[in-house]
Amino acid sequence: MSTEPDTAPGTETGINANMLRDSEDRISANWLWNLREALAEGEVEDVVALMEPLHAADTGDVLESLDHDERLALVLTLGDRFDYSALTEIDESVRVELMEALPNADIARGVSGLDNDDAVFILEDLEHKDREEVLSKLPTFERLSLKRSLDFPEESAGRRMQTDFIAIPPFWTVGQTIDYLRTDQDLPDEFYQIYVVDAGYQVQGTIPLDKFLRSNRETRIEDIMNSQVILVDASEDQEEAARDFERYDLVEVGVVDESRRLVGVLTIDDMVDVIHEEADEDMKLLGGVGDEDTSDNTFDTVRSRSPWLVVNLITAVLTSLLIGLFDATLEQMVALAVLMPIVASMGGNAGTQTMTVTVRALAMRELDGRRLRRLITREMIVGLVNGVIFAILIGIVTTIRFGDVQLGIVIALAMVINLIVAGTAGILIPVALDKVKADPAVSSSVFVTTITDCVGFFAFLGIAGLWFHLF
Repeated sequence: MSTEPDTAPGTETGINANMLRDSEDRISANWLWNLREALAEGEVEDVVALMEPLHAADTGDVLESLDHDERLALVLTLGDRFDYSALTEIDESVRVELMEALPNADIARGVSGLDNDDAVFILEDLEHKDREEVLSKLPTFERLSLKRSLDFPEESAGRRMQTDFIAIPPFWTVGQTIDYLRTDQDLPDEFYQIYVVDAGYQVQGTIPLDKFLRSNRETRIEDIMNSQVILVDASEDQEEAARDFERYDLVEVGVVDESRRLVGVLTIDDMVDVIHEEADEDMKLLGGVGDEDTSDNTFDTVRSRSPWLVVNLITAVLTSLLIGLFDATLEQMVALAVLMPIVASMGGNAGTQTMTVTVRALAMRELDGRRLRRLITREMIVGLVNGVIFAILIGIVTTIRFGDVQLGIVIALAMVINLIVAGTAGILIPVALDKVKADPAVSSSVFVTTITDCVGFFAFLGIAGLWFHLF
């Protein structure tokens, strides 16, 4: 049930779409209360008055703020006036839930006319049977265009591309091109450059709009086109395409199929979304939470997190078995049990720092042979320096706390060893996983933590046992 805000809306509040957000840029409680009331009472005109002025991104935020039944009621109430591109702005779990509840005929009507990339983004979440039914209700040309994009692998450039672009032959003049742009009704609404192609749609060059607009009408296209063209394969991973945008400061790039024919374009707004999605995915994987959204229900969240908790449990049991080998040493000096988590914790944190830098460098393709050797050397030296610094600190604190100089020396030596190992493991484990084609963002943290824990405990308890045996 919706909850009435502290300040109930009155005549001074009214139904005003401009009051969507509060001072903290969140959906206003009053505005949301007005929308819920209008939906509950079936006031179509009031719902339209609230929603129609909103941008698709704002509509997405509104959908995520509503309950499931309210979302469905909102879409059905707006009907043809609902902008389906808003579904690209919401969490996947919310989008899938809403799409499953909507009739396929409504989905077909909604995606018809959307940019190709937005339509593909929405349709790829549907079950195959539902997707085919939706596609069957679309005009022939649009259906074929979407089916072709959907045939490309998930998270590929072909799934992200727009199929509307401007392509002209090299023998045209600037004047002919201008006349074509003015009269053809099927051109894209927005574009950043013009593609020059031959009869087989092989890209010969590109012309940025600023250069095009500064040229005389009599100038031939082939005389002003840029023949050094950067293109992206349709089957290429979208993350690789986004990296090209970053490396070469691109705004738009052409997408070609296996025959090198121009089939679409990627634009910077889509690549910003890709960069955000990939960074978000890597951050979640580093934390072992998988593909999880804040809108997911309890069951999906538990299912997402449980596998890595099981792995962590197994590694924890392994660590406890290692500690059990030194039970006699622990019985001789209880202080060891108090101090050993410090060594393991410092090693784990140091290893995570190095691992984070390494995973990011691997994702950005920044580690060639020379850089890798330099990074390994640097991290080992950093581990040694940090180890010495913190060994001195913890050695002094331990000596003062327990009044035992030998115990201070033992934990200092263990600290140095573990921080060196942590720095080395933090770089070698992600690199090794990357070499065997495993995602280092997914698995690195478990292995790094296990190694630093085991080495930390083994070094501390092993040195302690040997030291007190000898002295």
